[in-house]
Amino acid sequence: MEVLINNLSKDKFEILVNNKQKTIHQVYLSDEVHLDFTNNKISKEELIKFSFEFLLEREPNTSILSSFELNIISKYFPEYLLSVKKFCNI
Repeated sequence: MEVLINNLSKDKFEILVNNKQKTIHQVYLSDEVHLDFTNNKISKEELIKFSFEFLLEREPNTSILSSFELNIISKYFPEYLLSVKKFCNI
């Protein structure tokens, strides 16, 4: 499986997941959420890649919302934020 990230603007990204069935997702990630989640230890693109890998371990790409704000992941998966902090060594 391949995850490709295209930066559309400062806060908007398009993610293509190549699997049996390809999916395209739009993700919004503000500077504030990025700072809060990572303390700027990783880039927005790295956070999005990590987040999609996290999601794909738990559900198929066809189940991932087509458009969402990145911080909504923690509403579906409460362990998400802790996983991000560990990934960033925070």
